[in-house]
Amino acid sequence: MMPSSFALPDGIGREPLLAELRRLAWGAADILRAYARGEMPPYGFPPAMSVDHGGEGPVSAADLAVNRWLLDGLAAAFPAAGWTLLSEETAAEVLVPGQPLDAEWLWILDPLDGTKDFLQGTGEYAVHLALVRGQRPVLGVVLLPEPEELWFGLVGAGEAWRENRAGERTSASLSGRGEELVLVASRNHRDDRLEQLLAELRPARSTAIGSVGGKVATILRGEADLYISLSGRSAPKDWDMAAPEAVLVAAGGAFSHADGRPLLYNSGDVRQAGCLIASHGPAHDQLCRRAAAAMAVIDPGFAL
Repeated sequence: MMPSSFALPDGIGREPLLAELRRLAWGAADILRAYARGEMPPYGFPPAMSVDHGGEGPVSAADLAVNRWLLDGLAAAFPAAGWTLLSEETAAEVLVPGQPLDAEWLWILDPLDGTKDFLQGTGEYAVHLALVRGQRPVLGVVLLPEPEELWFGLVGAGEAWRENRAGERTSASLSGRGEELVLVASRNHRDDRLEQLLAELRPARSTAIGSVGGKVATILRGEADLYISLSGRSAPKDWDMAAPEAVLVAAGGAFSHADGRPLLYNSGDVRQAGCLIASHGPAHDQLCRRAAAAMAVIDPGFAL
């Protein structure tokens, strides 16, 4: 059952926080769209930035610029907030393998989800912001810069909606299909095991979308019903999943391991490995049982 209240750290108001998240999200959209088009990025960011571990280029510059925009923005807007900030770009500096961060409230940020799609020019990239408490997300923001969609999910309140730049809201609209489910799949991350699993689940049809945020948005709009991530050592990370999961769960959907376990964040291992299933909800338990049974045959040693 969905919790009946939406909690935030002491001294943080819901509306001031949402207002700042809107400002930061649309600013991030401006930055990314400028880099994607080879234009001068706004807010004083240079067109190329040196990166100790990778050289220079539009993706490195875009990642770092949005990362700095988000971290500086949250720190300046809420200087006394009782939360910790973690992003994909800072993870290597602050995380110790096997040790969760000592933080009751933790922001997990992905300044650019869908790097390959960013490079390929598909427009199917996203920005993720998730506020996590006790290893579970309580608030998620998924920005899709190219279609100019900004998704919010407040898990405790059971509220999920999207906004355009004018601030006009549209509620999430999950399909409600019980059969003939539509699968949304990855463009760039598929292997034989996943293909075998999908053959067993037999979705009515499938579509390919880049970025986890973009995939989940298709479920939120009612265009698709199911997304599966199947991975082991090379797996999506906390920052790939936390914000999309928060929005989907707030909208009434479901996101779990195939054995029913919830996804946990800030666990000491940022990998979100296993067979993870995101769905519009009504068929979730059945989908999990079918996927678990199929994986026991496809790869008996696979850890769900």
